[in-house]
Amino acid sequence: MHGNDAVFGSLFSYGDLQKRVRPAHPLRVIRGLINSALTDLSSAFDALYSPFGRDSIPPERLIRALLFRRFVGLCLEDPVWDAATFSKNRDHLFAGDVALKSLAALLAQPKVKILLSSEYFSFDDTLLEASASTKRFRPKGGSGPPPGTGSNGEQNFHGQKRSNETHASTTDRDARLYRKGRGTEAKLAFMGHGLMESGNCPIIGAVATHASGAA
Repeated sequence: MHGNDAVFGSLFSYGDLQKRVRPAHPLRVIRGLINSALTDLSSAFDALYSPFGRDSIPPERLIRALLFRRFVGLCLEDPVWDAATFSKNRDHLFAGDVALKSLAALLAQPKVKILLSSEYFSFDDTLLEASASTKRFRPKGGSGPPPGTGSNGEQNFHGQKRSNETHASTTDRDARLYRKGRGTEAKLAFMGHGLMESGNCPIIGAVATHASGAA
């Protein structure tokens, strides 16, 4: 069920959170732009949730929390969500195309559009570490020694040759074993690609792909 994003004042408070940020701080402008974009997505958020059941963490707050903690809207006395609950709600929210809709809604804001130009663009790539342990990077087809005891099934991989052709993650099938450079540790990861307008450098497009080393 779509949780309520309304912010209510508390009876007792040791200070106003907004007063901790100076009036001319650029974060105030950014937060206003994000709130306007999220308001435009209200109907899209409603479609993702059942009208019945327990209230979820408001999707607006999930997105703000991924950007900057001050954007969330919690009062000083409000408890922070349990990490497992937050992760479950976040994964449900981003199972669709909400991320792209959020970026498109933000770029459509008048104060952002004036910063964009269609003349010059640049690309930037980065390595995104997957939320998957290399202990779960096992031979394909179930071959190889059985996993050890414990939640992670620890094994001694010393001397074993592991590659994306012969092995796969049992917790994230899309993650790939990737080494950023010589002498660095190989990790399960993705490649993140960002398209930027070269004048003011805002990101106007983003996508994640398999970690193959190709842009």
